[in-house]
Amino acid sequence: MSYTENGPYLLKSLNISRVKLYDADPIVLSAFADSDVEFVIGLGNEYLQRMTDPIQAQAWIQQKVQPYISRTKIKCITVGNEVLTGNDTQLKSYLLPAMQTVNAALQNLGLSKEIYVTTAHSFDVLANSFPPSAGTFRQDLIEYVQSILNFHSETNSPFLINSYPFFAYKDNPGQISLDYVLFQPNPGMIDPATNLHYDNMLYAQIDAVYSAVRALGHTDVQVKVSETGWPSKGDLNEVGATLDNARLYNGNLLNRIGLNQGTPAKPSVPIDIFVFALFNEDLKPGPVSERNYGLYYPDGTPVYNIGLQGYLPRMDYSMASWKNVRRYV
Repeated sequence: MSYTENGPYLLKSLNISRVKLYDADPIVLSAFADSDVEFVIGLGNEYLQRMTDPIQAQAWIQQKVQPYISRTKIKCITVGNEVLTGNDTQLKSYLLPAMQTVNAALQNLGLSKEIYVTTAHSFDVLANSFPPSAGTFRQDLIEYVQSILNFHSETNSPFLINSYPFFAYKDNPGQISLDYVLFQPNPGMIDPATNLHYDNMLYAQIDAVYSAVRALGHTDVQVKVSETGWPSKGDLNEVGATLDNARLYNGNLLNRIGLNQGTPAKPSVPIDIFVFALFNEDLKPGPVSERNYGLYYPDGTPVYNIGLQGYLPRMDYSMASWKNVRRYV
């Protein structure tokens, strides 16, 4: 059985109902036809300039989405990934127009009620995140973020953030409590401005983004986590990248999601999170950690046991890019 053919079976066995792809691979979308899995599909940064052209945007949707939408549940298109924290100023200028044009193309094709458009941001779009109530966006990015938030408000689409407490711990292991980032029992911290208590960093980061969004005048845009996770292996300088820590982070996060709870600042809004990643990306370049975020090896065997005998209720996953995963047959 091929890797892609094994996907629907594995996801069904794990009770996974939503998957985020970083492309619109027709093989994957076809493999999940007539399944209950909902997909977020991606338009890579390399497409942004072309997607500002209405003709090319509509052609992309007609080629990549329309042939599959009747049988595969495509619910969202992410236009670009972490564009605003990159160094390409021109690419930043393409982001919002590309989002608007893709959304207009969906409207023209009668698909805008089924599929919403957004983009995913690095947590580094924030200038300040502590305490959560003082969250603010970087001054050099405000002109871009303000316009994107206006788009989200107009289209009722969420603001997506890639949030990794692992990075904060790796950079400051002497100052940040490991228990705090792993959802383990700990004293936590109290936001002095709101008197809200935080017992984990991820929730504090989400609320910091909400504060930054509110500082730009929006209380009508939901914040969702498009990526979070913890590597099971890393380089010598990647402090905390261990199998046990990955098991604790994802296992404890799973338990929190199971409680259907919100953050301290948004207690009535259940957190909406995609865990990165379902599979290790054996072929991905960069630090060792980049190849070891998955809960499963590419052959479908678990990297570690998070205590639920392979049954993961309500977890949503980012699927590692096919091009970075060694395929097994």
